[in-house]
Amino acid sequence: AQAIWLKPLCSTPVGKARPPAIGIREGPLPLRSLLAAMVVKGLKKKVIAKGKKQMLKFSIDCQQPADDNIIETKDLEKFLTNRIKVDGKTGNLGEKVTVSREKSKINVNAEAPFSKRYLKYLSKKYLKMQQLRDFLRVVAPN
Repeated sequence: AQAIWLKPLCSTPVGKARPPAIGIREGPLPLRSLLAAMVVKGLKKKVIAKGKKQMLKFSIDCQQPADDNIIETKDLEKFLTNRIKVDGKTGNLGEKVTVSREKSKINVNAEAPFSKRYLKYLSKKYLKMQQLRDFLRVVAPN
């Protein structure tokens, strides 16, 4: 199984200052969120062969940040629905790609060619837009 995780930034790169632990939106982040070993796990890829078509299944599990009210899973689902490109066009999901949400888990099913790296890129873009990129990072271990 393959996974993508969002982890808090614990170490400081050489020559760069540690990002300040200031508040996001209203007030500071909960200390538990900054020190947690794993914040968002998920993005598991399953390939199901249907004749000549391949069905790719990805799942993003955002349980810890959702529990700490850092990430709204419905906003992430809406972001992915609006931003995923199919055949070079956004808003062209059709029946080839479906994005669904179950509590703090987002499922992406694709019949079209789709990569885990693209989903990782979009999740990083969402974090940057929400100004969470300094506190969380996306990790995709094999």
